[in-house]
Amino acid sequence: MASTLSMILYFLIFPGLLFTAAVGLLTTWVDRKVSARVQWRVGPPWYQPFADILKLMGKEIVIPEGAKRTGFLLAPLAGLAAVGVVSMILWLTNMRGTGFVGDLIGVIYLLTIPSLGMIIGASASSNPLASVGASREMKLVLAYELPFVIAIFTAVTKISPMSLRLDSIIQYQDANGVLLGSASCIIAFIVCLLCMQAKLTYPPFDIPEAETELMDGTHMEYSGPALAVVKTTQAMMLFTLPVFFITIFWGGLKLTGWGLLYTIVKYVIIVTIAVLIKNTNPRVRIDQAVRFFCGPVTVLAIIGMILAVAGF
Repeated sequence: MASTLSMILYFLIFPGLLFTAAVGLLTTWVDRKVSARVQWRVGPPWYQPFADILKLMGKEIVIPEGAKRTGFLLAPLAGLAAVGVVSMILWLTNMRGTGFVGDLIGVIYLLTIPSLGMIIGASASSNPLASVGASREMKLVLAYELPFVIAIFTAVTKISPMSLRLDSIIQYQDANGVLLGSASCIIAFIVCLLCMQAKLTYPPFDIPEAETELMDGTHMEYSGPALAVVKTTQAMMLFTLPVFFITIFWGGLKLTGWGLLYTIVKYVIIVTIAVLIKNTNPRVRIDQAVRFFCGPVTVLAIIGMILAVAGF
C-alpha cells in the first residue's frame, strides 16, 4: 500500500506531472524570451506561461458541433499522462540508479503518445482544417520516428553489454565516459535534436499547426482547460526530451555539487539549440519534411549505427 501511494505521489507531484509542468512552463518562458530578443522585442515576464494556463483553466470548454466528445477531450489527457510517466521514469532512474527491464522501449513508446493524442483529438473535432493538421502530424510522425529510434539504439549498441535499461546506460557512462564522446553518438545526437524539433512541432516543422495556413491546425478547436492541457503537454515535452537525451548520450543527471551545475548547462545547451533553430528557419512543406526525415536524416542515423557497430 505504501509503495503504491509513493508511486502515485511520484507521478502527480515529483518528479511527475506537477514538477515537469512547472519546469516545462518556465522553459517555454525562456523560449519566448530568447525569441523576443532575436526579434528585438522585450518579451514576457517569467510568470506569463503560468498566467496563460491559469487563465485558460477559468474559461469554458467549447465542444464543436459534430465532434466525437470522448475522443476529442480524452486524447490530450493521454498525452499529458504519458509525458508525466516518462519524466517520472527518467528522474527516478537518474536519482536512484534503478530501472526495469526494457524501460527504454517504454520511454520511446510513451513519447509518441502526445503526437498520437493530437492526431486523434483533431480528427475527432469534425473540423476540416484540424483534420488536415492531424493528417500532417501523422505523416510527420511516420517520417521522424524511424531515424529517432535508430539514433537511440545507436547508443544501446555502444554500451557493453548491450542493454535496454536506462540505468545500465548511465552506469556504463559513469565507468567509461559519456557516449557523446564517440563519433557515432555525435551523429545520433544530431539526429535526435532534429527529431526533437519535429516532436515539439517547432519551426521549421510546425506544419501540423501552421497558424498562417490552418489557423493552429490540430489545436484549432481546443479551448479553456482542454487547450491548457495541450499547451502544458507541449511545455512538458520541451523539458522531458532534453532530459532523455542527457540520460542517453551525456552521462545522465548529476544532482549534487558541481554535477548539478553541469546538468543545468547541458539542459540549457539543448534548449538553446532548439530555440535557435526555431527562430532561424522558415516553415517547410509537409512533403519537404517527410523527404528530409526519410532521406538525409535516416541515412545519417544509419551511418551513425554502422559506425557504432564498427566501434567508432
